[in-house]
Amino acid sequence: MIRSPGRLLRGALLLVLAGLAGGCAATAVRPWDRDLLAQKQMRLTPAPMVSAVDDHIYFSKEGSMGGMDVGGGGCGCN
Repeated sequence: MIRSPGRLLRGALLLVLAGLAGGCAATAVRPWDRDLLAQKQMRLTPAPMVSAVDDHIYFSKEGSMGGMDVGGGGCGCN
């Protein structure tokens, strides 16, 4: 019985993705590594003020908002 190449490709891709997802589940943060993860550089936004300014410039120039609670137009005057 001959299998189609698309079906084999999907099966191989699924196997690779399952292997990658399973490898992430085995990692644990050791107590002596938690101080490294608690540093400012490891935050989602390492510099909140720079991120806020960038967001303001973006929505002022684009004239569109998405997912924020601030209303405004494209001219930069809220």
